[in-house]
Amino acid sequence: QALGEILRFDPQGQLMTGSFLDYPMPVAADLPPFRITTIAVPTAINPLGAKGVGEAGTVGSLAATMNAVADALASAGVSEFEMPATPYRVWQALQSG
Repeated sequence: QALGEILRFDPQGQLMTGSFLDYPMPVAADLPPFRITTIAVPTAINPLGAKGVGEAGTVGSLAATMNAVADALASAGVSEFEMPATPYRVWQALQSG
C-alpha cells in the first residue's frame, strides 16, 4: 500500500483495482543501489544452525517506506501524509506543503 495500491471504482461502482495487475508494483529497477552485509549467527536449537526466514525481511518494509516518505516531505513543510505514496500524491503534498 505504501507505493501504488489504491482502490479505484468506475462510475457504476465496479472495483477497477482488484488485483496485482491493476496497479503498479515496485520492482528492482525502482530501487537505489545498496550494499548487502550478512552476519552469520547460527541458532543452537537444531544441528544445522539454520533459522527460518519466511517473510521476516518484508515485515517492516511498509513502515520504513512511509517513514522515509514522511521524512522527505517534512523538509517541505508537509506534516501529514497517508498511504498510498504514489508519485502523484507525493507531488500533491509538495504543492500544498
